[in-house]
Order: sequence, then C-alpha cells, then structure tokens
Amino acid sequence: MTTPTCGCRPGVSGLDVQHQLAEAGVRLPIIFITGHGDIPMTVKAMKSGAVEFLTKPFRDQDLLDAIQQALDLDRVTRQRQEELADLRRRYGMLTPREREVMGLVTSGMLNKQVASDLGTSEITVKIHRGQVMRKMQAGSLAELVKMAEKLKLPPGV
Repeated sequence: MTTPTCGCRPGVSGLDVQHQLAEAGVRLPIIFITGHGDIPMTVKAMKSGAVEFLTKPFRDQDLLDAIQQALDLDRVTRQRQEELADLRRRYGMLTPREREVMGLVTSGMLNKQVASDLGTSEITVKIHRGQVMRKMQAGSLAELVKMAEKLKLPPGV
C-alpha cells in the first residue's frame, strides 16, 4: 500500500501536513482528496478536524459542497475568535479589584458575601459591580456569567 502524499513535498502525507498545521496553531478547514484512502485514514483525518474526505472519483457537486461547508465553518470560527478577542480586550480594561468582584459575583455570591470576602463595604462592591457591568458591556448578571464562562475564568477569581 502506498502512502498518499499532499503534493507539496515528496513523502509527506496530507495527514502529516494536517498534524503539522495543528501543532503550529494554524486552524484552517481541510478537505482531503485522495485516490488511495482507506477507512482508518479517513477516521484519523476526520477526528483531527478535516471537513471532508473525498476519494477519487467523486462528483463535482461533492467537492463544491465540501468547499461551501469549509467556508461556512471558517466564517463561524473566525467570528467566534473575534468575539472572544473583544471579550478579552474588555476584561483587560478591568482593574484588579473589578476582576475579583466579577469572579466572585459570577460564581454566585451576593454583594454582601463579596464584601465580606474582600473586607470592604457592600456599597463599594455595588460600585465595582456596576463598573464591571459597564466595562464588560453586560446587560444582566446572566450575560456576565456567560462572558466569564467564555473567558474560562475559574469561579471566584
């Protein structure tokens, strides 16, 4: 059995290139096209994030569908990355104390409990919480909690 190559360097398979791209942090939708594919190869490619694995011969429409799916996936991925970058930018605008308050509030603590935990007054916590809501552009506590989850903030931090 021959190992299919990617056409870019002799002896380098498409699976190798996919792995190298992933290790380098390059996230691109990948469509495999091969005349020598088998089931284990297909499974490995798909588990590693390939959008499609087409074996020759294939219909033109199959390739067009795979390209459309890859473009759609890439658009959604880029949009999520931009939203996360914007969220991180807003979080970066918080003072250290505001970050503490955000972490404690989004973990479910009441203002009174946050104040006790931080050794400050409840009114001070309310002021910080208001600043957090404004800077994070959160319309509600539920929205702030979702933001904290997207940022993968540990509870209470």
